[in-house]
Amino acid sequence: MEKENIYSFTLEQLSTKMVSLNQKPYRGKQLFSWLYKKDATSFDMMSDVSKAFRKELNEKFSMNLPKIFTKQISSDGTIKLLLELEDGKKIETVLMKYIYGDSICVSSEVGCSMGCKFCASGLLKKVRGLKVNELVGQVIVMNRLLKEIDSNRRVTHLVVMGTGEPFDNYDNVINFIRIINSQFGLDIGARHITVSTCGIVPNILRYGKEGLQINLAVSLHAPSNEIRDKIMPINKMYPLEKLIPSLVQYYKDSKREMTFEYIMIKDLNDSDECAYKLVELIKPTHGFVNLIPYNEVIENDFKRSSNNRIHSFHKILLDSGIKATIRKEFGSDIDAACGQLRARYDK
Repeated sequence: MEKENIYSFTLEQLSTKMVSLNQKPYRGKQLFSWLYKKDATSFDMMSDVSKAFRKELNEKFSMNLPKIFTKQISSDGTIKLLLELEDGKKIETVLMKYIYGDSICVSSEVGCSMGCKFCASGLLKKVRGLKVNELVGQVIVMNRLLKEIDSNRRVTHLVVMGTGEPFDNYDNVINFIRIINSQFGLDIGARHITVSTCGIVPNILRYGKEGLQINLAVSLHAPSNEIRDKIMPINKMYPLEKLIPSLVQYYKDSKREMTFEYIMIKDLNDSDECAYKLVELIKPTHGFVNLIPYNEVIENDFKRSSNNRIHSFHKILLDSGIKATIRKEFGSDIDAACGQLRARYDK
């Protein structure tokens, strides 16, 4: 029988699993503590668990984690890992160092089926969604790497914005969040966790009712269907007439503001006209905007907006009463754009 990966279970699921093994439910919390608080690397380290049960755990479960295939470290402290999964597939995970802590960007799928024209991740089509243990494994591997650098450092913030569409792998992503958010798990605060979607409307509505208080980011990148259709195929299925009302409902259900991610692409979506259209589009949602200088990739012809254009666009938003920021750039001296590093190895 194939072993189940112990990192696949939420606390509730693990407690239920322990009962099925004729153990008391508290065993789930006990194992959770060893896995996430004490960072045990083997079942044999679990000293308050009987030898007989440790033997059973070894027989029934694995503790396998993704392996570091290659690593890049930027001069600004950004760490980019290409991780190899048990089936040989590779995914990217990135750590960015901020004043307020260490933020990890995790991938949710092997490849991506959304096909956004500007995105390096979409160059390699979706193979499959990541399992819960593969999502959790990205954080644990990065935490162990950080500990080698400084024993006091650990991941404090998390965004599901790497390769893949998180709402295309909804159940696994939500269970992953429950593990990392649990006070008995990695205990990353709900307000420190953000999930990004390019606009899968049914799961936006579902997400608003989860009651998790996790942040939502929406990859918008255009103020009109005309522009969005050119760069984001998902817009044909869920155009702005469907997307925006779903976000209004999300706000009503969750009472949480959302972030609109908006990549600034020269002569496409960066005009003053686009800025004013964006203001009118998102006003009903109570959302705010994160303007992102474009990381150019050689596989397409899109160019980054000038700094002057970005700042002019930003000023229009602010003057119109829309909260907006310009994203700080990280990893400019390594494979900065999401998907670039994996694309070098998986052709």
